[in-house]
Amino acid sequence: MRGFLASSIGVTCAAALALPLTLPSSGARAAAPGAPSAAGPATEAVPGSTQSIPLTPLGSDRALGSAGAREQGLARRDVSPFSLVGVVWNDPEAELHGTVQVRTRATGTTTWSDWQHVETHNHEHAADPGSPERGTGTVRGSTAPLWVGDSDGVEIRVRAEAPPATNRALAPTSASASTSSAAPLPEGLRLELVDPGDEPPAQNPGHKAPRAPSMSELSAASSAVNADLAPIGASVIPALTKRQTEDDLIAARGGKAGTKARPFVGPRPRIITRKGWGADEKLREKKFGYTKTVKAAFVHHSATGNYYRCSQSAAVIRSIYRFHVKSSGWRDFGYNFAVDKCGNIYEGRAGGVAKPVLGAHTLGFNTNSMGIAVLGTYSYSNPPKAAVNAIARLTAWKLGLYGANPRGTTYLKSGGGNLYKKGKNVRLRVISGHRDGFATECPGSRLYKKLGTARSTSARFQGR
Repeated sequence: MRGFLASSIGVTCAAALALPLTLPSSGARAAAPGAPSAAGPATEAVPGSTQSIPLTPLGSDRALGSAGAREQGLARRDVSPFSLVGVVWNDPEAELHGTVQVRTRATGTTTWSDWQHVETHNHEHAADPGSPERGTGTVRGSTAPLWVGDSDGVEIRVRAEAPPATNRALAPTSASASTSSAAPLPEGLRLELVDPGDEPPAQNPGHKAPRAPSMSELSAASSAVNADLAPIGASVIPALTKRQTEDDLIAARGGKAGTKARPFVGPRPRIITRKGWGADEKLREKKFGYTKTVKAAFVHHSATGNYYRCSQSAAVIRSIYRFHVKSSGWRDFGYNFAVDKCGNIYEGRAGGVAKPVLGAHTLGFNTNSMGIAVLGTYSYSNPPKAAVNAIARLTAWKLGLYGANPRGTTYLKSGGGNLYKKGKNVRLRVISGHRDGFATECPGSRLYKKLGTARSTSARFQGR
């Protein structure tokens, strides 16, 4: 289904979008155009950069050329500083059957890391087949991105293998493994090296600055869709108590705050905005995309590895954002929300955290759902309790706005995928893992096992 598209140009009030459940927040109201507001510093975040380097045949494959090579890569080389790596190719429908291994050198040192494996199956995190975002002509095939930290040297090898029986993450393969039955590598393999750019300037919560004159039109529009929840330019949407959240929802529905008919909605959690994590709004598509409602939440892991500090979470998100848009060709950050290992919650795709924003997170089931990515890889590592609790808090609030029971089930119509054909009405848990809608390893077996805890905790936060 096509999402409703609203232009961001001239949007200075969330109410102008006329979407359901535009919630007022206690004490936070949108300022009139040109009026003073509690905006953050006038400085915009400094953009990052992307280096895109074509891969070439390795070893004996050099004589074959890229079209016939079963192994491609790059020998060790010096590059400009970067912190995240990934591989892209021309055709978004083509799959990379094989392994991708990379090692990097920490900036300013001679120390090289061990070989690290990059998740190869990333096409299931994407816009639905036939959707406007999928059909732009700019979308590419891609691996998952891997966070490696501040680096200035890189070496990579991509080795073809036989297609697996199921669409699973591939285990490491020895260099002596046979490639006689390997599928061809996709055409146009390129290494993407992403520099996340500078951290956004810190915002003093107690300081009320005049409206930032240098705030770009796109930044103002991205912030304005949350204007009923926090002042324009805010780095954080503050938490509310359960009572405050319920009263706001009742008021939005035309009732009185003192009514006894309390909705099942969890307290609004603290959410770091796109302004707060330093999104370069010039990267994304100008318009916002919406679906009709939010019936389910799909939980993912970002597969970017666990070697990040929570102080680096904003940089990780900026890097993924740039990889999604500049390297993979998506219209914006793919997920609606991100959660780090310390339980911090971040606004993802632009359009308003309380609104039914159309994401590109679960191929076939992006309509009437939301995607939550836990930063890290949780196939063999347990997710921190703080992250699982953050999933529960976020879903209790967001699903509660749309009347969904975290312990329940719902029906979503498939847009096409490898588990359900297009048009099939599928019964899914209201809080599902990515693998419930697509045959994939995501969100990792260890995180997937924690979704029962997240469901029960989320329902308890709602008062069920």
